Amino acid sequence: MNIMLVSVTERTREIGIRMATGARMRDIMLQFNTEAAVVCTLGGVLGVVIGLLTAIGLRLFDIPTLITPVPALLSFSCAVSTGLIFGIWPAYKAARLDPVVALASE
Repeated sequence: MNIMLVSVTERTREIGIRMATGARMRDIMLQFNTEAAVVCTLGGVLGVVIGLLTAIGLRLFDIPTLITPVPALLSFSCAVSTGLIFGIWPAYKAARLDPVVALASE
């Protein structure tokens, strides 16, 4: 959520330009929700891959590990759902910006 809020703050002028050229509230929300989805999906995939590589690395040192798909799917779905839920507020905040104020920023 913090990353997306910073993204909205830093890109206020871009949002103002999009709104001034005809982008609707729905378009702005879709843009920022898509960004949140991409960020959290990449984070979830990276987390699962690091976890699998760690388990494989532990096996190299004769430490028994059990790799099953359920924990990996649960952790991935938790990362994605958390990212999407906490991406809604920054997207809403971006969509509610006044184009005149957004263009006057910076």
